[in-house]
Amino acid sequence: MNAEGDHMRNGQQKAPGAEQRRIAQARDRTAHWRRWGPYLSERQWGTVREDYSPNGTAWEYLPHDHARSRTYRWGEDGIAGISDNHQRLCFALALWNGKDPILKERIFGLTGNQGNHGEDPKEYYFFLDNVPSHAYMKALYKYPQRAYPYSLLVEENARRTRLDPEFELLDTGVFENDEYFDVFVEYAKAEVDDVLIQISVANRGPHAASLHVLPTLWFRNDWSWKFGAARPLLTDASHDGLYSVRAKHATLGERRLYCEGACDLLFTENETNNERLFNAPNASPYVKDGINDFVVNGCEHAVNPAHTGTKVSARYELTLAPGETKTVRLRLSEHLHLRQPFDPAFSDIFAHRIREADEFYAQLNPFPLSDDARLIQRQAFAGLLWSKQFYNYVIHDWLQGDPTMPPPPPQRKQGRNHEWIHLYNDDILAMPDTWEYPWYAAWDLAFHVIPLALIDSDFAKTQLLLLTREWYMHPNGQLPAYEWSFDDVNPPVHAWAALRVYRIERKATGRGDYTFLERVFQKLLLNFTWWVNRKDSEGNNIFQGGFLGLDNIGVFDRSARLPTGGHINQSDGTSWMGVYALNMLSIALELAQQNPAYEDIASKFYEHFLYIADAINVSDTREHGLWDDTDGFYYDCLALPDGRQIPLKVRSLVGLLPLFAADILEPDVLARLPAFTKRMRWFIDNRPDLHANVASMEERGMGERLMLSIVSRERLERLLARMLDESEFYSPHGIRALSRYHAEHPYMLEIDGMRYGIDYEPAESTSGLFGGNSNWRGPIWFPM
Repeated sequence: MNAEGDHMRNGQQKAPGAEQRRIAQARDRTAHWRRWGPYLSERQWGTVREDYSPNGTAWEYLPHDHARSRTYRWGEDGIAGISDNHQRLCFALALWNGKDPILKERIFGLTGNQGNHGEDPKEYYFFLDNVPSHAYMKALYKYPQRAYPYSLLVEENARRTRLDPEFELLDTGVFENDEYFDVFVEYAKAEVDDVLIQISVANRGPHAASLHVLPTLWFRNDWSWKFGAARPLLTDASHDGLYSVRAKHATLGERRLYCEGACDLLFTENETNNERLFNAPNASPYVKDGINDFVVNGCEHAVNPAHTGTKVSARYELTLAPGETKTVRLRLSEHLHLRQPFDPAFSDIFAHRIREADEFYAQLNPFPLSDDARLIQRQAFAGLLWSKQFYNYVIHDWLQGDPTMPPPPPQRKQGRNHEWIHLYNDDILAMPDTWEYPWYAAWDLAFHVIPLALIDSDFAKTQLLLLTREWYMHPNGQLPAYEWSFDDVNPPVHAWAALRVYRIERKATGRGDYTFLERVFQKLLLNFTWWVNRKDSEGNNIFQGGFLGLDNIGVFDRSARLPTGGHINQSDGTSWMGVYALNMLSIALELAQQNPAYEDIASKFYEHFLYIADAINVSDTREHGLWDDTDGFYYDCLALPDGRQIPLKVRSLVGLLPLFAADILEPDVLARLPAFTKRMRWFIDNRPDLHANVASMEERGMGERLMLSIVSRERLERLLARMLDESEFYSPHGIRALSRYHAEHPYMLEIDGMRYGIDYEPAESTSGLFGGNSNWRGPIWFPM
């Protein structure tokens, strides 16, 4: 598919389908179709938000073993679950095969400290379908019929070293003879607040097998942290043989969960089991893991016989013959008195929503494509949409603690994220992953919005605007990186993303959202200034930046203080700033075509790019340039406190990043902006020194275009000679992050008697840096 989408055929815009109309209604606020969605994380335990330890040991403070018993403060998790957009009311799947020591309520995995190659979910689950309004969604979870091998996974991975591969769930033999259940979870919205739920269980094994299916509804605990907070309530509203639950919340209002053919309703409270975890008394006998204890351990008094609480499971006991499939149906609805919630219309709605999803994706991609390729694209979009999560993190409250709770340890006042006290996140955000990375990362998010813009440009624009809002962006102009350290620096790709989203929407609809582009541009001016003031330590247009999302790509951990002292002048940091200047220039030129005042700021970014390009291209490291004319490559340079400048001759993606800093000036745009063109011509005529290291502004290309580029033609040829060399960067799957040259020639650096090194590791790293993931020492990351 064209990277910027194309909804036009034969010069005519296709009439919007049902899903496009829902997206428009959500945008215009005439119908809140996005109120319910897949906003429930696969993992809330082990996150920074839930960490109240003295020393920031998030994985250990709230491990998986505590998750079933301990109330979360900032969010909720579950399997294939949904919630409202403020995560007040949650629904997810729980299962028990009769053999596991606990209910399967959430995805299990190894923590960053348990795995021999970083954190890792040890489950098999798949996001199969979704649409932007979440009017139809489908997921698959594969559940073993044998006891899930929790201890074996932990113990075997602990035994293995970083030289060994990971020990995966499939390696345990728990799926032998196909002894597992496929559990499909589907959602279809009859209306905005009427969600139909269908759980289909298939026995893939050769023998009959039993399974407890426990669809669970609960309120996120937002009442235990402040005195006098309103407490929601779940009660049994069953009548005339129809099981149903009444859910009442002060701000969400009232809902019903209808449960077709349930065996029973099991009620408890979403409250911490202090007795199990801390050997302290519970305020109530009914606690978060009460349903687990009732079903798995047979504790009759663990659930509330009065059938009230803040957490409830409908219990279904299924026995399935080999190959048999059985279906459980539920309905979470604002309609409080449905007499026949599972009448024939229930199945009709599912069929209708599936047809609408088919229509949506067919219209999205009208080009000739095989059915298999269409399915791959559709499921890729599904994975992206399922990764939309509710993210709540209020740093002030997290640092200070809650009135009803013991105060946090004093160390946290000077610990992680303490300088981000303004940060107040309470939104739906696109996460890198729902388990391994259940938190937003600033530059990942910028990449996510590009494909999101193809299917829901409104949501894509909202994501970029959120990052620049006052309760996200630091008052000094820095964008938050991610919750493990908001202070870390991600590459400044947000101007690029905003421009791409703007152009994608303009191409699809014929209209560009000028207001969006202007809003983003004005806030990114603050961020650009932060970069210039904070990350150019010597004031010479060579930038540092830090680890810049490339984790372990270098000799040193670039997110920490250097063991040698000094700083690294970074090829990637400087190149990203060249890219940033060009992106801001392009946006300013776009805005200037409607408001000539932007011509001045366009000239500023044009000039700034020339200074950056000039600085990085000096080939003498004594002059702080980063080009090595002997090797024909860009290298980082270590600047030591004693004034020494040592090129770090690692051939990595860092040295290819200058290729990103290139843009085209279109002649028709220049013709419409005479003031900018005049100032540009002044620079060409009067500052030839600045143009010497930039792709020629004198030689005009196809259609009289002009090119701005950090890399000149001669240097481009030398870089490409390495990049397209199969013994270096080029592979059958893309461009390696680290040259294969270093497999036979590891890079070693000796300074003051200490040795530092890096070598090619295309699979898993032998170093513990960044959790032991190889990441950037050979693997390929396709967005780059």
